[in-house]
Amino acid sequence: MRTSKINIMAKILANDGIHPTGQRLLEEAGHTVSTDTISMDDLLPALNEWDAVIVRSATKIRQVHFDACPNLKMVVRAGVGMDNIDVEYGRSKGVNVTNTPEASSRSVAELVMAHLFSISRLLYQSHLHMPSRGAAEFKALKKQYSKGFELEGKTIGIIGFGRIGQETARIALGLGMNVLATDLITEPREIRIPRDEEGNPSVLVPIFPMERVIRESDIISVHVPAVGKALIGAEEMAQMKAGVVLINTARGGVIDEAALLSALDSGQVAAAGLDVFVNEPSPSEAVLGHPRISLSPHIGASTAEAQEKIGVLAAEKLIAHFA
Repeated sequence: MRTSKINIMAKILANDGIHPTGQRLLEEAGHTVSTDTISMDDLLPALNEWDAVIVRSATKIRQVHFDACPNLKMVVRAGVGMDNIDVEYGRSKGVNVTNTPEASSRSVAELVMAHLFSISRLLYQSHLHMPSRGAAEFKALKKQYSKGFELEGKTIGIIGFGRIGQETARIALGLGMNVLATDLITEPREIRIPRDEEGNPSVLVPIFPMERVIRESDIISVHVPAVGKALIGAEEMAQMKAGVVLINTARGGVIDEAALLSALDSGQVAAAGLDVFVNEPSPSEAVLGHPRISLSPHIGASTAEAQEKIGVLAAEKLIAHFA
């Protein structure tokens, strides 16, 4: 088994790129960093030249890579989800496999709320119609889009109460919403409003069974990793309140897209906000064209602030490992 530390300056491949601040930190620590992208077809023979690799979602590191690359000491997923890496196998081979989940929580949570605000005030629909019809049909559009709702007092169900789920809860509580959370870890979580340790108010959020969260929520936001099958399908949607709003910024396929389209058409689901899709980067045209889905192209962690945090955290973890 390979050792977990080396005493030389590391050669690091940032195959999906890294923020310049993170690259600067690595280079100031004496490490060599390459941001040249190696295609998946060419990665296997090339990877053994590197001591560590930083990946996002485009690059996949599988068992065959760990088997063929005894020089590889560390794999860093610059982001949250690690389904593109055979994590446990890599660790069994002595490789330090890690990620940066703490970096993008705020960005993803704010995107959840962006979709929710857009849906609650019908902005995603009115924005499409105002350029072509606003001058001639202003009063008609005003009447059509004056049927939104306020978020204060609504209940948001959060499925998956890790860092992103808790950050979503923090914003929701600040808006005066009620929070129902469910998670595999059942201990209550203390949410501070705002986020600090200076004695500001906090709310203890209990963890409920998923069945209750689905049944009692006005809005449901999903924050779980890919699980190989839909967590929210037709059966779950049938148990929800009529007119529920669904938000998915987690992984495509966590919500069954065919069942979602059917529930949208029947009115059981009033609207959905999707940042992630089955079969990315070629999502279903039926999903993309549905008039009651607010859409974004998998940009949850893609803010300037989050990208810098991700780069810095990735660099810090690599520097600590090779110190």
